[in-house]
Amino acid sequence: MIAFITGATSGIGEACAAKFAENGYDLILTGRRKERLEELKARFNKVKVLLLEFDVRNRNEVKKAIDSLSGQWKSVDVLVNNAGLALGLSTIQDGDIDDWETMIDTNVKGLLYMTRGVSELMIPRNSGHIVNIGSIAGKEVYPKGNVYCATKHAVDALNKAMRLDLLPHNIRVSEVCPGMVETEFSVVRYKGDAERASKVYDGIDALKGEDIADIVYWIASQPPHVNILEVVVTPTAQGNATNTIRKS
Repeated sequence: MIAFITGATSGIGEACAAKFAENGYDLILTGRRKERLEELKARFNKVKVLLLEFDVRNRNEVKKAIDSLSGQWKSVDVLVNNAGLALGLSTIQDGDIDDWETMIDTNVKGLLYMTRGVSELMIPRNSGHIVNIGSIAGKEVYPKGNVYCATKHAVDALNKAMRLDLLPHNIRVSEVCPGMVETEFSVVRYKGDAERASKVYDGIDALKGEDIADIVYWIASQPPHVNILEVVVTPTAQGNATNTIRKS
């Protein structure tokens, strides 16, 4: 069995890689940080690991990477579309257009490029499973989350559309929509301001990447006749995208 995981160098992606490796899956891991990829390969030395260093935003790089697969590596059983990010937190009128484009190119177009390429490998085998990492931000919106929320709403819609399009080919499609997960997410959103990012989780027993990885693996390990379309998961202390109970 082979799991192809994008954005594997940290957070949810790294945790998914660990979970699938623990359960005997060989791994195709992607990311932009070569040194982190190499560290993962050394860490998961009980399974076969193929590293692909590329940016999901680059259509040509994605195609080249997928076209480079040969032999057993073409038989992808599970694709985890994890690569994604939020940048900035501002109103529409004050938004940074470069940030908007990066989020759209990564969260939507990158997911589409990956799905297009890997689904072509799954269809001839009449099997496969695509798991999209969405967000609670794809179910509702919150102040100053405008474009990030829009991209995750797109993932939510694409998840449903993929399910219909790939139904005749026996390919399962699922989405995991997390609430607050303490990873590099907020550090990236605040462009390296670790102090500001840490305050996002103050007083909250937030989800960890491993919590989401457990859910992704549970979805992928269901019997072949079972498809989990979506799972929405939050910390116990989070009621929706904006309402939380924080410990004093």
